[in-house]
Order: sequence, then C-alpha cells, then structure tokens
Amino acid sequence: MTTILLTGFEPFADDPTNPSGDAVRLIAERWSGPEALVVEVLPVIFAKASARLGALIAQHSPTVIVAVGLAGGRTAVTPERVAINLADARIPDNDGGRPLDRPIIDGGPAAYFATLPVKAMTAAIAEAGVPAALSHSAGTFVCNHVMFTALHETADIDGIRAGFVHVPYATQDAPEGAFSLPLNEIVRGLEAALRAAIDSPVDATLPGGTLH
Repeated sequence: MTTILLTGFEPFADDPTNPSGDAVRLIAERWSGPEALVVEVLPVIFAKASARLGALIAQHSPTVIVAVGLAGGRTAVTPERVAINLADARIPDNDGGRPLDRPIIDGGPAAYFATLPVKAMTAAIAEAGVPAALSHSAGTFVCNHVMFTALHETADIDGIRAGFVHVPYATQDAPEGAFSLPLNEIVRGLEAALRAAIDSPVDATLPGGTLH
C-alpha cells in the first residue's frame, strides 16, 4: 500500500497552539485513504525534529512526504519551493538552541527544490476556496531545517517526493491583529494540497514566480 507521511509541529515561541500540528491531527482523524497515512507532530527543536523525521522515513518508506509548519504573518497556505542548507535562528527553539549561520548538512548542497508538485498543490488549495500562494523560501528556522532534511534523506531514493507547506495562524489563537484562517479552512487547504501531491505525477505549468 502507498504510504503518505504528514507532519506538523508542536507550539513554540509562547504560542498556545500550533495550527500545523492541530491540522494534521484532524486530517488523520478523517482520513479515508485509499493510501495509508502516517501523521506525526514534531518537536520545534532543530536536531530532534530532523532526527525524528529521518526515523519516520526509514520506518515507513513513504511515497509522499508533506511537512507542515506555522508561518505567522502569512496570509495564505503556502507550499514551499526551496529549502536552503542554513540554520540561522532569530529566536531559540523549544530546547533553547539557537544556531547561527550554520549549515544543516556539512558539505551538503546549498539548496534543494521541493520534489512535490508545488504549483499543482497551490492551485488545488485555491480551488478548495482557501487563500493560496507559492512561496520560494521556507526561512532559516526549524521548518526549513525539516524540509531540507526530508529532501536530503530522499535525494537518492527513486519514487519518493517531499516538501513543505506553511500555514498562517488559526483564528482561535491568533495574536491580536495577525492574519488568520479558521482551523477548518487550514485543514481543507491542506487536504487539497495533499491530494494534489499524491495524484499529480507532473507539476502544473502555471505562473508562480515573483518580481522581487
């Protein structure tokens, strides 16, 4: 059976919840297949998150890996196109770690492109009625760390596609004045993105670049 690995994150930076972790749990509760779905909520800790992800990949041999994280301040659900080989933490992780200007993998490539059909995923999110945009940077915090790890771990394995999706705050716990979406909308957008990731062997030919 085809196996899909879907991950979110625990809360961090004084936020009471993390919509990425909440959303993937809800997706797991209502998943009807036909693929097997493995869901995990990762710690917001650089080394532990990447180690846990690597263990999940080794254990389950997934065909598709979609990691999800919170990007507070974004105004859409945003599939990521690029992960860079850089850990540069503006704030400490949940274990107090704060790497600065450090490679994720010593001697590794400068960057990886997502191997998921990110344009098809973005279009599917929009078609589900959820704000969507293609992003070209996963940042330099734990989200980028996990995306880079997923792509590095699967770079030499045929038949596995991996990538990352950022989501905005969920309305129930968003800071005052921050853009947010109801959690059920975030779930709907992620479900559409996940189905497109599974069902689209070739990415859509759509505009997705930016001018700056």
